[in-house]
Amino acid sequence: MKIALIGATGFVGSAILKEALDRGHEVAAIVRNPDKLIPHAKLQTKKGDVYNEDEVARLVAGSDAVISAFNPGWSNPDIYNHQIKGARAIIDGVKKAGVKRLLFVGGAGSLEVKPGIQSVDLPGFPAEYKQGALATRDTLNMLHEEASLEWSFLSPSADLSPGQRTGKFCLGTDQLLVDAQGESRISIEDYALAMIDEVENPKHIRRRFTVGY
Repeated sequence: MKIALIGATGFVGSAILKEALDRGHEVAAIVRNPDKLIPHAKLQTKKGDVYNEDEVARLVAGSDAVISAFNPGWSNPDIYNHQIKGARAIIDGVKKAGVKRLLFVGGAGSLEVKPGIQSVDLPGFPAEYKQGALATRDTLNMLHEEASLEWSFLSPSADLSPGQRTGKFCLGTDQLLVDAQGESRISIEDYALAMIDEVENPKHIRRRFTVGY
């Protein structure tokens, strides 16, 4: 498949890029700094402005699917507004390009820890991640309004860290997944595996899902 990957050099995007290339897909990596990418026979690098929907449309045109791993940076003092602006431009640009399939890297903050209670709304939620988590939740709300797109939104478990590609994990929907020890975790490698699985074999059209051990 031809996959356009926005944010291919980021923490999550780089793992998704490796998984997609290892599985033989052609990837157009849309990044701020193409010099960070290692050349690959099936990799095309594109530098562009994801805050501009016309630019996004040009960059993703002709793709079978678009994956957004866009993140303006956790140290960005205006992360909420920048993330919302970027997400809106990506959604509108993908529609303008005529691409139907759009997958978003989501967050764990909007997953429910109790019925009707999301993690981001708990008093102890880390302040340094709150604005980014709220923006990611509002991005999901934006996607719910998009009837013309075949979108999916993949939330990780609470602990998303480098690890192993095991291929052994559970999928869920809107509730935070926890293991037998009460921990909520997933490796970046297995998260990327679940994302490319969804690209190849869509099972969560117009809905959010989550992955964990």
